[in-house]
Amino acid sequence: MKLVRLDSIDLRILRELQQDGSITNVALSKKVGISPPPCLRRVRALEEAGYIRGYHADIAADKMGFGITVFAMISLTNHSETDIAHFSKLLESWPHVREAYLMTGDTDFLLKIVAEDWEAFQKFVTTQISAAPNVAHIKSMPAMRRTKYAPGVPIEVP
Repeated sequence: MKLVRLDSIDLRILRELQQDGSITNVALSKKVGISPPPCLRRVRALEEAGYIRGYHADIAADKMGFGITVFAMISLTNHSETDIAHFSKLLESWPHVREAYLMTGDTDFLLKIVAEDWEAFQKFVTTQISAAPNVAHIKSMPAMRRTKYAPGVPIEVP
């Protein structure tokens, strides 16, 4: 991976793409103040350097039938690297788990789970999470509503 030293144009490119990943190269180049060919080269360099990991659409969960979001704190019985890796791999097979974080402290994993309704979530917990090896404790917190959504990171341009 080639190292890229970020200048103000790179930061503008990253900010614009974070806000709208489907923006055309021509529109992006106009917004950041350079012509399309060097803009595309910079985007490719940012991708190759790992600053841009991918592009996706922000799908409305409720429109797709997923009416609830629940955050679940999972504690494992054993904490060896092998046990953590095994549980992490298991998480990958659960499509309802949309995000997962390995934590420090009393909770080992924090999961963001979407489900059609409360019954579907309970079924997922009892048939999947509780049935998983090495799970000691599950604490769930249903989200009432999302009050802020800002994907990515704050990008300040000098």
